[in-house]
Amino acid sequence: MNEIRTSNDLNSTVYKDGLYIRTTVFVDEQNVPPELEIDEFEDKCTYNTLYVNGAAAATARYFPTDDNGIHVQRVAVLKKYRKKGLASELLKHIMKQAQENSYDYIILGAQDQANGFYKKLGFEVIGDQYLDAGILHHDMRIEL
Repeated sequence: MNEIRTSNDLNSTVYKDGLYIRTTVFVDEQNVPPELEIDEFEDKCTYNTLYVNGAAAATARYFPTDDNGIHVQRVAVLKKYRKKGLASELLKHIMKQAQENSYDYIILGAQDQANGFYKKLGFEVIGDQYLDAGILHHDMRIEL
């Protein structure tokens, strides 16, 4: 059974489990420098971690923008849980949270290899390609 837990507390299990997933995926697998993974937005975010039978499997965070949207970041799924629809489940949960809180849109910086995944959820590419932590990205947006 899958469960998504949400927290704004950096001392919470939700945050700590999410940080473990982020470190495993971004730092260990994708060679993102550890000092780039934890940033100045840590204490401004809402964290969502998806658990499969009690085990942390996927995570994402978001923070409000200045114009009534939310910026989703750090979407990650542990390798053994990939290709099971968990990232979709997590993002749909965040989209629902955003709608319930009357946000107008969601924006995110997607690694180019993940653009197709986000397009299936209704996101559209906006802006030019850019390099973030040595990985090619595009911003993507969905109106709510």
